[in-house]
Amino acid sequence: MPTAAAHPATSEAREVELAIGGMTCASCAARIEKKLNRMDGVEATVNYATEKAKVSFADGVDVADLIATVEKTGYSAHEPAPVRPAQDQDGGSPAEEPDELTPLRQRLVTAVVLSVPVIAMAMVPAFQFEYWQWLSLTLAAPVVTYAAWPFHRAAFTNARHGAATMDTLISVGTSAAFLWSLWALFFGTAGTPGMTHPFEFTVARSDGAGNIYLEAAAGVTAFILAGRWFEARSKRKAGAALRALLELGAKEVTVLRGGREVTVPTSELTVGTRFLVRPGEKIATDGTVVEGSSAIDASMLTGESVPVEVSVGDTVTGATLNAGGRLVVEATRVGSDTQLARMAKLVEDAQNGKAAAQRLADRISAVFVPVVIGLALATLGFWLGNGSGLTAAFTAAVAVLIIACPCALGLATPTALMVGTGRGAQLGILIKGPEVLETTRAVDTIVLDKTGTVTTGRMTLLAVRTAEGVTEDEVLRLAGALENASEHPVARAVAAGAAERVGTLPAPEDFANVPGLGVQGVVEGHAVLVGREKLLGDWAMELTPELAAAKQEAERAGRTAIAVAWDGEARAVLEVADAVKDTSAEAVRRLRALGLTPILLTGDNRTVAEAVAAEVGIDEVVAEVMPEDKVDVVRRLQSEGRSVAMVGDGVNDAAALATADLGLAMGTGTDAAIEAGDLTLVRGDLNAAADAIRLSRRTLGTIRTNLFWAFAYNVAALPLAAAGLLNPMIAGAAMAFSSVFVVGNSLRLRGFRPTG
Repeated sequence: MPTAAAHPATSEAREVELAIGGMTCASCAARIEKKLNRMDGVEATVNYATEKAKVSFADGVDVADLIATVEKTGYSAHEPAPVRPAQDQDGGSPAEEPDELTPLRQRLVTAVVLSVPVIAMAMVPAFQFEYWQWLSLTLAAPVVTYAAWPFHRAAFTNARHGAATMDTLISVGTSAAFLWSLWALFFGTAGTPGMTHPFEFTVARSDGAGNIYLEAAAGVTAFILAGRWFEARSKRKAGAALRALLELGAKEVTVLRGGREVTVPTSELTVGTRFLVRPGEKIATDGTVVEGSSAIDASMLTGESVPVEVSVGDTVTGATLNAGGRLVVEATRVGSDTQLARMAKLVEDAQNGKAAAQRLADRISAVFVPVVIGLALATLGFWLGNGSGLTAAFTAAVAVLIIACPCALGLATPTALMVGTGRGAQLGILIKGPEVLETTRAVDTIVLDKTGTVTTGRMTLLAVRTAEGVTEDEVLRLAGALENASEHPVARAVAAGAAERVGTLPAPEDFANVPGLGVQGVVEGHAVLVGREKLLGDWAMELTPELAAAKQEAERAGRTAIAVAWDGEARAVLEVADAVKDTSAEAVRRLRALGLTPILLTGDNRTVAEAVAAEVGIDEVVAEVMPEDKVDVVRRLQSEGRSVAMVGDGVNDAAALATADLGLAMGTGTDAAIEAGDLTLVRGDLNAAADAIRLSRRTLGTIRTNLFWAFAYNVAALPLAAAGLLNPMIAGAAMAFSSVFVVGNSLRLRGFRPTG
């Protein structure tokens, strides 16, 4: 959690974002945050997950001072380069890999390849040939030095600042095991040719001169590195949401210069530049329409399911889609001032502001590590004071450190996470990392985006209301034929619905688009009108009382009503809307059963939102909100003490997904939403949200059980080690049993079944 600032920033405070390097656990972030907040006029929040510090500072402080403070704490800091959309096919992001993932992967591969034979020889007496112990030393040395170097470096940094973390325990334990093995091989009896570790179920006092612990040192290093690599791979995606957002914008734009059309990169646009937007093209930047009229599909940004009609004088937003006619737009905002860029900033701020979940192992280690080190020193002092000799005293003290070395602990989180995420993938649920799991336990409120989440996200023909004596097939045949010639999204919904019900549609003999009103034309000799009621009024036609009532009823239900007339008479009203998914009502019931309060959140109008909420069983509705407002709604709920989950699929949801305690992104949505979320629901089915939360809670419970048994083994064996009664083979067998138990417990997650 962010540490409270000792010196609140003044009203003239400036802000800077620093990229932090060298953090290995959540306690590192807390330490940096504490040091920065001790500076006069500084207020800082450090996020371990994104490896960034957001700092507000007064005029008397310089960025260089902030960086110097971080470096004095033992970490690196610099101002990150701004995130820009990739201009080439490589996308830009892979260039970051060598800085973090590649060295970690190299260390992991080295550790795994060399540790397997070391563990096999130590645990299976049949593999212990005459000089097996020296081969074990040869193989284990690179693991404990090269592969485990990040742990040793972090432990040294922590020690300089009087702190102890998981890295300290790993470093001290593996080093003690390795150094004692060296002493036993070169100065004790362990190096004798033909020496074996017999598998005996006895506990007897020993001087330790014939015992080596190379398998513990190598195995622990390999296990912990595996967990760190999976974590690093997950963390590396933190900036992908910003790249996905910025990639949504148009890359090129056709500008008008001296009456000529010239194609230029969007980066060259300036305020006041006039540019052309053809049907099907993205609008390059925020602006005002100066020529033409069209329907704009803004659902990706605003959540509005019905395309917005625009004409001269109306404003349009960059990255929205021109679904209709030709437009000429005058740019009013460019670059970082556009709505798309502001949304990217919202996502970035939300990610940086989200408190990183404390790793369970680190929390326990904060107490466990100092206790173990203190117990080892006390054991050494007791045996020396007891006159038992230096060798026996060091044997007992080192045994304490070795038995405390967390072999099963290294498996506790990675195995449960791998099995849980693997099972989730089979069910269409992608869990991004261990930090996500802790949040699912506390979540009590779930905010559901409407468009594309509760509903299908596309306009659908839902009903046909006909006048007396007119058949549905006749209406659909004539209206569908005319709408089939239009590019308007509502028209496409009517045409698709008509074709599905009546088959092949005839070609219109004449067709004309009436901007903002509908379409007109001739189909099979009939003069047909399809569109708003006003279009019929222009031709001196009125809806019959029955059709007028049907239109009002449809609009009360939040549907779009389309009038159909031919040969001088109103014949029908078509109802088009963003249809509710078949599974949404059942999914809402299941979410309630998990103890969650559902809230419908949408940029659509209130009438539509309330109709959808009533259909699926949601009581609370927040409608007609812009992307910035969605973030504010989530924050308001959090300020009320709620733990908030958010389910969404559009760009307009990305910032809210990142702000929420738990973000669930529909995999059928945009890349920006998917990257900003903590869980991705591949199926695009809201039922998957309930399954995701159940699976995450089950996985977290498994991790907690694993951690308990991993530490319980250590705690139970520590008194034996301190008493000098720990046989190394019993210790090895117990450690192996502990690891087998952890793996077996994790494998139980494979039996997880979705309900419903």
